[in-house]
Amino acid sequence: MNSKVNDKKSVAMVISSMLIFGTIGIFRRYIPISSALLAFARGTMGGLFILLFILLKRKGGREKLPVGTLIYLALTGALMGINWILLFEAYSYTTVAVATLCYYMEPTIVMLLSPLLFQEKLTGKKAVCAAVSIAGMVLVSGALEGGGAGSGNLRGIALGLGAALFYSAVVIMNKRAGGIDAYYRTTVQLLSAGAVMIPYLLLTKGFTWEGMSPSVLVLLCVVGIVHTGIAYLLYFGSIDGLRAQSIAVFSYIDPVSAVLFSALLLKEPLSAQSLTGAAMIIGSALVSELLS
Repeated sequence: MNSKVNDKKSVAMVISSMLIFGTIGIFRRYIPISSALLAFARGTMGGLFILLFILLKRKGGREKLPVGTLIYLALTGALMGINWILLFEAYSYTTVAVATLCYYMEPTIVMLLSPLLFQEKLTGKKAVCAAVSIAGMVLVSGALEGGGAGSGNLRGIALGLGAALFYSAVVIMNKRAGGIDAYYRTTVQLLSAGAVMIPYLLLTKGFTWEGMSPSVLVLLCVVGIVHTGIAYLLYFGSIDGLRAQSIAVFSYIDPVSAVLFSALLLKEPLSAQSLTGAAMIIGSALVSELLS
């Protein structure tokens, strides 16, 4: 039994990181560049920020990773970059709330794939949680509202679910890459997420900064440094001071805050049916985590 006691500093750090993650969709709405260019900027700035942190702290010296491990982490980072593109595009076609809730189907996807990939038993309780989460996704999509979901909204939902699928792949691959310092792993993955965008941006002539103004540049730096570098440092820095189940509970501050921020700051509508679906998705994933 885990007797670890949550310390106040770690609680404050993890809550802060989740609230920061919960606002990224808001910032995306006011950055008029392509999703690929935004993913490049986010990965590069975030990775360099954490690398600078590692060099300044020098905890335990520099960790030398085998070439095979670096390649594996780079591949994971590439998937992370694709995941970001899909999520940023989802924000363009549907509300921040709906895109975020689609994205948080990731725990359900991992749960359903775990018996195949990790030989983990899918218990009856977890199967019920998965079914509830999928039913909640149907409600959020608006499919039962008699045509309430337009083609743009459906495209946004599809992109959000695609982002969840790629994020699931990142989570699964990280699970297989145990024993690597979280800061080193995240640095390689973030820089790889940015680097994988370069060939695509060059081929599509995507390195264009049309619409870039001083205020937009500030927002872009906030996404790269605050939403990525600082948020990841806060999150990983809080883990050692928290119970495992507490980390799972606190992680759902992200989607809940995203839904609230989108309603309060962007005035995005969310029907009673969608709110019910949101509660089903977040609640089922949370219950599943606590039951594991």
